[in-house]
Amino acid sequence: MKVKPVNDASRPAAAPAPPDDDAVIATRGLSKRYRGGQPAVDGLDLTVPRGSVFGFLGPNGSGKTTTIRMLVGLIEPTSGVARVLGEPMPRAGRRVLPRVGALIEGPALYAFLSGRDNLTRYDAADPAADPRTRSARVSAALDRVGLAAAAGKKARAYSLGMKQRLGLAAALLQPRELLVLDEPTNGLDPQGMREIRTLVRELAAEGTTVFLSSHLLDEIEQVCTHTAVMAQGRLLTQGTVGELAGAARGRLVVTTPDTADAVRVLKEHGVSDLVVAEDRITGELPLPVSGGPLDPGESFGSGDPGGPLDLADLNAALVRADVRVRGFGTERASLEDAFVALTGEGFDVAG
Repeated sequence: MKVKPVNDASRPAAAPAPPDDDAVIATRGLSKRYRGGQPAVDGLDLTVPRGSVFGFLGPNGSGKTTTIRMLVGLIEPTSGVARVLGEPMPRAGRRVLPRVGALIEGPALYAFLSGRDNLTRYDAADPAADPRTRSARVSAALDRVGLAAAAGKKARAYSLGMKQRLGLAAALLQPRELLVLDEPTNGLDPQGMREIRTLVRELAAEGTTVFLSSHLLDEIEQVCTHTAVMAQGRLLTQGTVGELAGAARGRLVVTTPDTADAVRVLKEHGVSDLVVAEDRITGELPLPVSGGPLDPGESFGSGDPGGPLDLADLNAALVRADVRVRGFGTERASLEDAFVALTGEGFDVAG
């Protein structure tokens, strides 16, 4: 996946949306502009494949939550179209929403009711829910999110993480084709986060498409199959998690006691952004000639007008300069590396 510049070298273009045949979510030109302000979402072309766990990423104010609210019919777009489960939203909301579970901006709970009674109210409000099997559904949902032992406690006594779990249980009272989760692990401890990740994987294995926004890049990398990155209301790129991480260049890593001489040689051969920590040097390699990911031995452009130089030649240049090389290679780019490369900024909390 290659990201091409639009207006300048620092602003990448959105990757072309994949075909939306059998897509669970497909938007075309979706925009939301509030009165007197900049567009919150601007011309969004997003495609969420059926059966995927889709991570929706972006810094604070990027338009993620506004997009989600349009997808589930809480607000109407200014222009463009959104189709969910093949139906136009919000026009087809009555047909679509019973097939969608959602947890957006935290669950709405009755503080004076117990966790079980809250879920019973949610289930009773669903016209398609069979009252004869309500108790079994509520118990199964509580058990699935790890709240069976706390089911009798008042919701006001729940921690933030427990409230998140209860909201997720409400979304799982019925089998869903699509689950939309906005920051699903907010407030959870590490064990709770692992449990929710496991649950998401189980739901995907059962055929549910999961669309989740998160500010936790590690969470996205561990659980998601596909992802999209938003910034300033616009889609920067979308694709598989592997494609996005692969589009970012890995960094060169050299281990040597001769750091000063090594830095000099690396600079001479076009390696930039050099960081020295004790006997470890990392640096950004020049763009590969092939345009693909760097592997040992693959050519890359250098500052040498004589032409491209491969990693083996760079290693040899260090040795010729009497640098004692104890380790040499490239480290894989992370999703965080790709995010920073795309947006030009660090990752902030949910937008």
